Amino acid sequence: MARGTAARRSVTLATLASELGVSRTTVSNAYNHPDQLSPALRARVLEAADRLGYPGPDPLAATLSRGRAGGLGLLFFDDPHYPLRFAFSDPAHVLFLEGVADACGRAGVGLVLVGGGRSTELVRAALVDGFVCQYDVEDDERIQAVVDRGLPLVVVDGPSRPGAGHVGIDDRGGAALAARHLLERGHRRLGVVAAPLSPDRYEGPAGPERQAGAGYQVIRDRLLGYRGAVEAAGLDWAAVPVEERRPYGQEAGRRAAAVLLDRADRPTGLLAMSDELALGAMRAAEELGIAVPEELSVVGFDDAPPAQLARPALTTVRQPHHDKGVAAAEWLLDPAGRPASRILPIELVVRASTAPPPRATR
Repeated sequence: MARGTAARRSVTLATLASELGVSRTTVSNAYNHPDQLSPALRARVLEAADRLGYPGPDPLAATLSRGRAGGLGLLFFDDPHYPLRFAFSDPAHVLFLEGVADACGRAGVGLVLVGGGRSTELVRAALVDGFVCQYDVEDDERIQAVVDRGLPLVVVDGPSRPGAGHVGIDDRGGAALAARHLLERGHRRLGVVAAPLSPDRYEGPAGPERQAGAGYQVIRDRLLGYRGAVEAAGLDWAAVPVEERRPYGQEAGRRAAAVLLDRADRPTGLLAMSDELALGAMRAAEELGIAVPEELSVVGFDDAPPAQLARPALTTVRQPHHDKGVAAAEWLLDPAGRPASRILPIELVVRASTAPPPRATR
């Protein structure tokens, strides 16, 4: 270690207080409670700290003394299908992050993004006052690590847990809206462009057994929503092909749709589990020379900004991503008096990517 670095680290709060001839509390207040000091005295403390190389109070010690960390943790579902970079690249999740960050900013608290796969070490070590968990798998050990720490927890888009807050939407109802929209326009040959159903490495057709064992709650519910609408229309759900590709994203949607559109009984309508998958499906149709919506209708789910900018603009199920992030953070910041579960509204947004099927297929 360099001598200058060692010297700087040897300067403590007590050293600085002795140098200035003030109490340790005065030095501490300069950092933690500046309103307790006059501007002139605080400036004098900070100037001396800079001159002597005092780095400020130890974060862990400050956390212990205050009894709180002053930050929230966002436990992102990080696995091979949804890597951590997905939180910053997927348009829908970016809106959710903005909502959490906006709520934290208004409350004057920090935000710690915790990824790292299924490891519990980061969860155990994070200096936070509670966790927002976006997505939830029942056997995710990180959730249990939060519970073991006794920290408040709010689950977003996952199954409710005893003692935890919950924020979500009616995924099943939203998927039913999407399917009914195509059925009411006369489509009878449907296909599903699916997100990964479980945290394994499978890709290909997702038959009834795989659908029933889906490990992700959101995906399970959307499949059930599609199925309910299809069966209510008197059609056989088993005849609706479901194609699953990994990792999640537009390229996965393109590859899944390419298989569906290569069938002899090619679907006239595709139900995509997200806008990103839908945009990939539209790209596959373009590559195959299939016109949207004249020959193929496509419905997404999310209504992230790219949906409206697509050509043709994408019909989709709108969910309030930003509001979802705000609601989750606000529950952690002040859970008293808030309902244990909050289900936010959804709506079908009809745009130009859907139309009645070609006459020859009706």
